[in-house]
Amino acid sequence: MISVFGSANMDLVAYVSTAPRRGETVTGRAFRAVPGGKGANQAIAVARAGAGAAFLGAVGADEFGPVLREALAGAGVDVTRLRTVPGPSGIAHIVVDGDGGNSIIVIPGANGTVTGPDAADLAAIRRSDALLLQLELPMDAVVAAATQAEVPVVLTPAPARELPGELLAAVGLLIPNEHEAAALTGLADPQESLAALLDLVPEVVITLGAAGAIYGSRSGERARVPAPPVRAVDTTAAGDTFAGALAVARAEGRPHRDALRFATAAAALSVQREGAGPSMPARAEIEATLAATTEEER
Repeated sequence: MISVFGSANMDLVAYVSTAPRRGETVTGRAFRAVPGGKGANQAIAVARAGAGAAFLGAVGADEFGPVLREALAGAGVDVTRLRTVPGPSGIAHIVVDGDGGNSIIVIPGANGTVTGPDAADLAAIRRSDALLLQLELPMDAVVAAATQAEVPVVLTPAPARELPGELLAAVGLLIPNEHEAAALTGLADPQESLAALLDLVPEVVITLGAAGAIYGSRSGERARVPAPPVRAVDTTAAGDTFAGALAVARAEGRPHRDALRFATAAAALSVQREGAGPSMPARAEIEATLAATTEEER
């Protein structure tokens, strides 16, 4: 079982050829309202990648709350510790361009009311193999969960911001993308960022989009894997898919390189589909992609 303490948002997604500049109006080709939020995305990714998943967070008492809850439960995620609070659910306004790139505005809503895990939450977390965290909840809540978890803590530092020392001391694995790594370290080169981040946490994976991912540990282990070549349609959930699948692979005891390949294959599948939660691949799809990739490499 892997626990995810994080955000649940309704994603309001507009698809356009080219994202509008300031003051500009453009015509889009499609609009969708789909369940998302970095925490909920990671929980669904975990469940679809083949592990038990439990989601801890909050949705609002609006029309989106039941939709978000059902999306998680329908994917096989345990929502026992998902609260419903007064007011609106979290919202993400997303613009996806013709290359699959995106820009996102997040309005926290119910996510902003989460103050930290209570005793029942902590009991659920401590029965898990790992705890996944992101930064779409208030920082105090994230720190409280990390420092009280008593299980391995995996942090996706997004949206990027300064990380408190108390949080870093509790994190075992950090999974930034290359832009977040640069924001955290001030270094543009991912390899240099990797080395700098290992001064802060024991293990780091930096995702590199179409270039794959790199791994490093304080013990000196290094690994790099390429990404399967695909045409990206929507990259919104790529990082969350990667994090969830990587957590599953690590919980299964896969070697570092194999775990990276599993997570990279999952992310490559997700970017070929529109939406966040709906784009997450099933375990069989990930394994099939891995098998095909391995055959091509021979």
